[in-house]
Amino acid sequence: MFLNDFIALFYPDLCLVCGNNLLKHEECICITCLHKTPKTNCFKQKENEVSKIFWGRSKLENAAALFTFNKDGNAQKLIYTLKYEEGKNVGIFLGEQLGFAIKESEFFNNIVIAVPLHSKKQKLRGYNQSAYLAKGIKEVLSIPINKKSLLRIENTDSQTRKKRFSRRENMMNSFDLKTLTN
Repeated sequence: MFLNDFIALFYPDLCLVCGNNLLKHEECICITCLHKTPKTNCFKQKENEVSKIFWGRSKLENAAALFTFNKDGNAQKLIYTLKYEEGKNVGIFLGEQLGFAIKESEFFNNIVIAVPLHSKKQKLRGYNQSAYLAKGIKEVLSIPINKKSLLRIENTDSQTRKKRFSRRENMMNSFDLKTLTN
């Protein structure tokens, strides 16, 4: 414990949003920046702004987002770190925040499925961000992660510079569902 405090004098943990030193109980983002990051409240409503995006496009039981995404906003900074800076701890932190939201929602079942990467992309990236989000959710909800039902069968192009329709088209037929038997 004292060693960690000593090391923190020279290499402090910094908030990924504002760059200020994090306090002992803070992870990835300071409480001030977390409070300033707008939440959607989608987990509290069955018909919400996220689920409406999928109406007529996909058959989903429920859909939600934790934060409102604003260009150059706090949520974008966290997602960028998760995706491009090997922010595994950010994935777990965000997963925990999702877990707390799910825990208070009546619309989501207790099942966690990490969206798999194609093996070539997994090797290139070194880790699957979705798996770390799932790990954080698991820590809050104390439920297992289902790693067998959703299979990635196609290695797709990067979604980064694609528009919404092109992203959807790019992902068509990329996954398969495996029926599990007891």
